[in-house]
Amino acid sequence: FHRDVFVDLVCYRRHGHNELDDPTFTQPVMYAKIEHHLPASRAYAAKLETEGVVDAGERERMEAAIAARLQVAHRRARTPERANGALPPRGMWKGLEWAGEDWSADTRVPESTLRAIAQSAARLPGTFHPHPKVAKLLEGRIQMLEEDRIDWGCGEMLALGSLLVEGRRVRLSGQDTGRGTFSHRHAVLHDIRSGERYTPLQHLAPDQGSFEVLDTPLCEAAALGFEYGYTTADPHPLVVWEAQFGDFANVAQVYIDQFLASAESKWRRMSGITLLLPHGYEGQGPEHSSARLERFLELCADGNLQVCNLTTPAQLFHALRRQLHRGFRKPLVIASPKSLLRHRLAVSKLADFSHGAFQATLDDDTIGDPAAVSRVLLVSGKFHYTLIEAREKLSPADRRRSAVVRIEQLYPFPRTELERILSRFPAARDIRWVQEEPANMGAWRHLRHRLEEALPQGAMLGVVARQAAPTPATGYYPKHVEQENALLDQALNPGAAPGAPRGSGPRVRRSGAARAAAGRHP
Repeated sequence: FHRDVFVDLVCYRRHGHNELDDPTFTQPVMYAKIEHHLPASRAYAAKLETEGVVDAGERERMEAAIAARLQVAHRRARTPERANGALPPRGMWKGLEWAGEDWSADTRVPESTLRAIAQSAARLPGTFHPHPKVAKLLEGRIQMLEEDRIDWGCGEMLALGSLLVEGRRVRLSGQDTGRGTFSHRHAVLHDIRSGERYTPLQHLAPDQGSFEVLDTPLCEAAALGFEYGYTTADPHPLVVWEAQFGDFANVAQVYIDQFLASAESKWRRMSGITLLLPHGYEGQGPEHSSARLERFLELCADGNLQVCNLTTPAQLFHALRRQLHRGFRKPLVIASPKSLLRHRLAVSKLADFSHGAFQATLDDDTIGDPAAVSRVLLVSGKFHYTLIEAREKLSPADRRRSAVVRIEQLYPFPRTELERILSRFPAARDIRWVQEEPANMGAWRHLRHRLEEALPQGAMLGVVARQAAPTPATGYYPKHVEQENALLDQALNPGAAPGAPRGSGPRVRRSGAARAAAGRHP
């Protein structure tokens, strides 16, 4: 019509909530009228017959043909092959498959390609006047590759850029996404004189894939719902939705429950949507700290989701790239960092991008003598760096006794990888799960039984966490610091017994027989 169209649609229910419901209990007068109201299909058929378009016999044959098609479809849907979802994807999804046991992918990118991406992303038109701080940031990313110390923003840029130069499409949306809530991204630049926009990743190569960056309204349900629908219609682009803070995904919880977590089980509909949910306790208060990992983990079963709390830029790089480099699609939830974006230790070497791969667990590579380790601290995400910085303040003897092991992928749980790491420390019988969230939140209650099954024989499992609470975090910074210091003391103090704070449960000891009896938890 080449103009806006407004449709004023008036409709009614001939039945109640369903065909078995009796609406006359509560609306007897209206439904008395509906009972005698001619249905639209009959009114339209009568109009067509009056105009001579169809006759009564043809109308009946059309209705019978439609009913027959529905019956055939119904019988086909009830066959074992359909019911079990064994049929291969079709249409836009042709060539993909349902996920099997192998979730790995080759996500390496040659160093020469990565350097070229960094150079192209920093190259601006001669007539463009960037913000001085942004210009310095772009130059700094080239320097990072030369110094072999790549930070989070640069690692993300290399992930997206490498997909684009492969001809793949990338769609990035969310609140403040162009700049990044914490000013680490700057995917969209603004000329300080004219206000003109320029997106460097749209200008990497002549035959690159398209790159969309969208700043969406402060309506998380609408934004996430749309992006999820986009991924079910087209599996080929990387679609990333970023919340301003992880807590804000609360508003979109119905889409997470009803679609992201369960659509493949209910309707055999895959989705490769990626959620970036800033998460971490820096004393910013209850609405700016937690992505509510416990809620996502509670939804995890039968390989339906990926939930990660990553600690290095290279891990982010490989996690994003494998979303498109596998023959299937799965939603990915990443507890993305805030203060970690510029942490001096949260950097990766160029070789980690060109020769590495995503790792579900990361061992403690600072341990010189594994046999001297008596305590293993298991941690996920940002708090890893807090632990190792606190460990450096201990005496050399106490430092040698504690290993800090990262679980980067909380689901699917990397049991085999964790067992392999724990076997490196033959004297370690004190295993502690350490988290910055309260004991009734975070990953502890979801991981506890899985950690128990991975324990070496005779080892003891404890938890170090904030006391169980009805709110994710304190809004009083001195209290935050006090709580964090208490966590560090409980985790690293040689005299502190591994145990749970009030409200989180007792210590657990597992024997080999008990672990075997418990079985595996998918």
